[in-house]
Amino acid sequence: MKRLLDEVLPQFEDKFEFKKSLANSPIGMIRTMKMGIHAVPTLLIDNKIIFRSVPTKAELINKLSSY
Repeated sequence: MKRLLDEVLPQFEDKFEFKKSLANSPIGMIRTMKMGIHAVPTLLIDNKIIFRSVPTKAELINKLSSY
């Protein structure tokens, strides 16, 4: 998913900020448990789960465009 985000996010300029969290780190485990994340990769926007798997490029662009 990171590669897809690196490709798509530049067209949205500064509207989004990419932050990566490792689910297997202690802080990442606590965060994923609190948010109900049980699969990786998971994409969140404003702490809301948007995708629980890698979307297609078109799906990602459509979703990001709606924000």
